[in-house]
Amino acid sequence: MGKIAIVTDSNSGITQRQARVMGIYVLPMPFYINGDMYYEDITLTQEEFYQRLAEEADISTSQPSPADVMEMWDDILKEYEEIIHIPMSSGLSSSCETAIALAQDYDGRVHVVDNQRISITQRQSVLDALWMAEQGMSAKEIVDVLMREKLEASIYITVDTLKYLKKGGRVTAAGAALGTVLNIKPVLQIQGEKLDAFAKVRGFKAAKKKMLDAIEKDITKRFAGKKIYLMAAYTCAEEEAEEWKKEIEARFPGYEIHMDPLSLSVSCHIGPGSMAVACCKVIDESLSSQA
Repeated sequence: MGKIAIVTDSNSGITQRQARVMGIYVLPMPFYINGDMYYEDITLTQEEFYQRLAEEADISTSQPSPADVMEMWDDILKEYEEIIHIPMSSGLSSSCETAIALAQDYDGRVHVVDNQRISITQRQSVLDALWMAEQGMSAKEIVDVLMREKLEASIYITVDTLKYLKKGGRVTAAGAALGTVLNIKPVLQIQGEKLDAFAKVRGFKAAKKKMLDAIEKDITKRFAGKKIYLMAAYTCAEEEAEEWKKEIEARFPGYEIHMDPLSLSVSCHIGPGSMAVACCKVIDESLSSQA
């Protein structure tokens, strides 16, 4: 029997195929489209999601049912002693709180980590957990590190259209109309629980510069003297995404940039055409500092 299994959800951006290669488990997030339920990367692909979004379909996010969560855990615990479950931030979905409640019935064998991340930073938490497990750390030790380091990450996102922010109530109808006329591009931030406003600029070029400036400030001040990971994400076309990645690499030479499509739960609220850049602190230095 294996010792520790790592579980996350599809908001991490980790596909089912990637999960099999990595040796982890990914719980697919459910979506309702015109009243019918679909599961991310199971019965709903990224391409199908954006096609339905373009068709003005009624799309809403949901959370995995308790039965689906427990069924996955029960199957995993036949082969592993313990589970570390890393869901999306509790500030963005109630699925984390549900998992925490369900774990209470597993006699300490399931550890749910609310480290308040999503997408590429959530993915990094999964990689960190895997690395720590390979170092022989206990589940409790891994959870303690993930919780201690949970806010040591930032995501900055800019959107192509205000339509979806208006639909979600984050921008008023009047504000969206005026912003569209003036070519206002908001820059949003995830640094903790929720998706928050960070800045407003005119034009996509200025928005990208604002995000890169914010990352540079994180690197030089917030994480001064620390090693960090740089990452990118997108809901735009792959060609645009590759150009965005090149811009990040040009601004920050020497970093290996990992890039993924943004998770669909975020995409629901910001729409297609968006770009993001993120950073988070490398944890191995913080571990060695405790020795």
